[in-house]
Amino acid sequence: MAETIFYIIIGILLFEYFLERILDYLNSKNWSNKVPEELQDIYDEEKYKKSQDYEKEKTRFSLITSSVSLVVMLAMLLFNGFAWMDALVREYTSNPILMAIMFFGILGIVADIVFTPFSVYSTFVIEEKFGFNKTTVKTFILDKLKAWLLAAIIGGGLLSLVVWIYESTGDWFWLIAWGAIGTFTIFMTMFYSNLIVPLFNKQKPLEDGDLRNAIESFAKKVGFKLDNIFVMDGSKRSTKANAYFTGLGAKKRIVLFDTLIKDHTTEELVGVLAHEIGHYKKKHTLVGTIISLAQMGLMLYILSLFIGNPVLSQALGAELGSFHLGILAFGLLYSPLSTILGLVMNVISRKNEFAADRYAGENFDPKPLKDALKKLSVNHLSNLRPHPAYVFFYYSHPPLMQRLRALEKI
Repeated sequence: MAETIFYIIIGILLFEYFLERILDYLNSKNWSNKVPEELQDIYDEEKYKKSQDYEKEKTRFSLITSSVSLVVMLAMLLFNGFAWMDALVREYTSNPILMAIMFFGILGIVADIVFTPFSVYSTFVIEEKFGFNKTTVKTFILDKLKAWLLAAIIGGGLLSLVVWIYESTGDWFWLIAWGAIGTFTIFMTMFYSNLIVPLFNKQKPLEDGDLRNAIESFAKKVGFKLDNIFVMDGSKRSTKANAYFTGLGAKKRIVLFDTLIKDHTTEELVGVLAHEIGHYKKKHTLVGTIISLAQMGLMLYILSLFIGNPVLSQALGAELGSFHLGILAFGLLYSPLSTILGLVMNVISRKNEFAADRYAGENFDPKPLKDALKKLSVNHLSNLRPHPAYVFFYYSHPPLMQRLRALEKI
């Protein structure tokens, strides 16, 4: 049985790798340096060629990183690397919580050592080459250190809690763990922008002036209570612009990147904010949170059915069963179902984006939002002609042309 599971895991890894390659190939079939007729009012020929070159560069880089990732995983599986790490931590402790923390801690450090050079190349070579990077070496290092600290505190804390619940509750493990992790998820949804974002970026209230007046006027018009409008120093790391809605209830806030404000008119910014308010009005954030919690419950329930079986650890080459190896093996086996659930979430997300666009168009004006979307796509060198299969698997937002055509119907 363990051998069968081992080969299933190998098959899943290979299938996912080659599926990615097929999707990349299909997407590349739409590449062309000549501006398509329907995009001539968005891109000039030089800018469009640059966007295609950016897409090609990212695809080549993805091929390299995915290949290295596959080789590392296959090596760890074929040469019993995970079992060796399990034996290593057992030399220092027999406590299941400490074993899990040490095991995943070592795994995380090794993975970071292997893939940090790729992150450096992506940031300081590819993003720099195409004019996006604003990250300094100091910022990159500090970000890395802060990420490690958060992983140790939050990741280590949650892992310890889950192992403790498993060791203490038996059959009720999945339900109690679901409640604990779900509570933490809701807490982070409400307070992420207050607690985590300030570790990496400065946020300050939007100053009084025409933009704030225009936003507040629209919010009042549609009955949206908005006390928290913040500007974030996104330019600290990239020239790319964004805006997002976060939080629930009284903790909701809208955050604008300073790069977004710099590149867009007041009307366009209100159009973008109308879109974000549309997400709230349509309860997309709330429904998304509920769906995520339901998926988490499903995963934990399925995990509870298998985690006690030592065959999961044995599939990774270990003689003794352990919670941490069981979780790792389960995560690899669960990957296809996770992918399917992710595809469903992408379909829902794309539908929600159309709905938020429609809300902005009906309650404000579709033209400023269309203009803003065009500018964002050009400034980000977005691929405006992705293959439909690529969109289906990877896109949480509809491609630009689809959004523009939908807005034209309002």
